[in-house]
Amino acid sequence: MHGGGELADWIELSLIPGLGSQTFRSLLSKFGLPTNILRATRAQLAAVISDALAGRILERTLSREVDKALQWAAVQGNTVLTLADTRYPKLLLQIPDPPALLYVTGNAALLDAPALAVVGSRNATPQGLSNAHDFARALSDAGVTIVSGLALGVDSAAHRGGLRGRGATVAVLGTGLDVMYPKRSEPLAKDIAETGTLVSEFPLGTPPTAGNFPRRNRLISGLSRGCLVVEAALESGSLITARLAAEQGREVFAIPGSIHSPLSKGCHALIKQGAKLVENAQDVLEEIGAGVVSSPQALTGSTADHILLEKMGFDPCNIDTLIARSGLTTEAVSAMLLQLELDGKIASLPGGLYQRTA
Repeated sequence: MHGGGELADWIELSLIPGLGSQTFRSLLSKFGLPTNILRATRAQLAAVISDALAGRILERTLSREVDKALQWAAVQGNTVLTLADTRYPKLLLQIPDPPALLYVTGNAALLDAPALAVVGSRNATPQGLSNAHDFARALSDAGVTIVSGLALGVDSAAHRGGLRGRGATVAVLGTGLDVMYPKRSEPLAKDIAETGTLVSEFPLGTPPTAGNFPRRNRLISGLSRGCLVVEAALESGSLITARLAAEQGREVFAIPGSIHSPLSKGCHALIKQGAKLVENAQDVLEEIGAGVVSSPQALTGSTADHILLEKMGFDPCNIDTLIARSGLTTEAVSAMLLQLELDGKIASLPGGLYQRTA
C-alpha cells in the first residue's frame, strides 16, 4: 500500500479507468478532496456517477501505479500539480475541461508565464521551419514562453527557437512523461527539461494513441494567450489547436504563404475566418503584449529589420523620427540602420536622412 498522503489520493483517483476530468471535478464538487471520495460508500458515489464507475473506485487495486508515480515525483525536477495546488496554471483553470492532475518535468513556474502556442505541419517546408524558429526566438527574447507539442516539423523548430530566448519553452506531451514520442524528439526533450518545461495530463506509462493528441492540443492552447499557426494543410491537426484556442477565447494568428502551397491552405482558411495575419513578431506582441517586456534585444535579425523598415515607410526620415516611431534605443536603431544599409535595403541621404530602397 502507498503512504503518500493527499497527493497519493489525487493520483489514485485519477488512475481509475473511465474517470475523466469532468467526472473527477463533479466528484470533487460533491465530496471535497479525493480522500473523501475514496472513502465514500457505493450509494454515496452512485448519487454522482454511474454504479459501474462507483464499483471501479471501490474495487481499485492501484497501489503499484501510485507508488511508481510518487517515486517519480520525488525525483528532483519532477512535480505533480493538482487542481488544489496554488502552482496550478491560472489560464488552464479558465478552460472548460482542465485536467485534475499535471505531470511536470522542469520549471513548473513557466506554466504561468505569458505564453504563445506555436503550431504547424509535421512536414513543414524549409521556410516554414525557419519562420517557426525565428518567430519563436524573437518572441522568447521578448519574454514570451513558447508552447508547442514536441512533434516533428514546426513544433520542434518552435521549441528550439524558444530555448534560444529568455522566455524558454513548454512542451505538452500526448503520452506519459516517461514515454517519448516521437523517439527522434528525445534529445530535444532533454534540452527542454533543463531550461524549459515538459508537461502532460496523462499518467506515467501512457502510450501514444490517436485520441490523446486532440486532448493534448487543448492544453497547448489553454496554457497560452494566443495561438500562431505557421504552416498547415487544410486537414492539419494544428487547425484543431487553433479552433480550440478560439473557443477558449485566445487570439489566433496565422502566417500567410503562397497561394500554390498546400501547406498555406490551412493558414489562409484561418485568416478568412478572422485569424490575424502576421508578418513579424511585433504583430503578435501588439495583441498579447500585456505583461510582456519587449526590448531591442528581442527584435533581432530579420524581425527587427522588417519592423524598422515598416516604421520608416517610403519617405526620407531621420534617426530621431525612427527612435520615436519604434520605441527602440538610439544604439539599437543605429545598429539596425547600419545593417540595413549594408544589406542594400536603405540608403543614407544628405542631412542625416535615410530612405528605403526596397
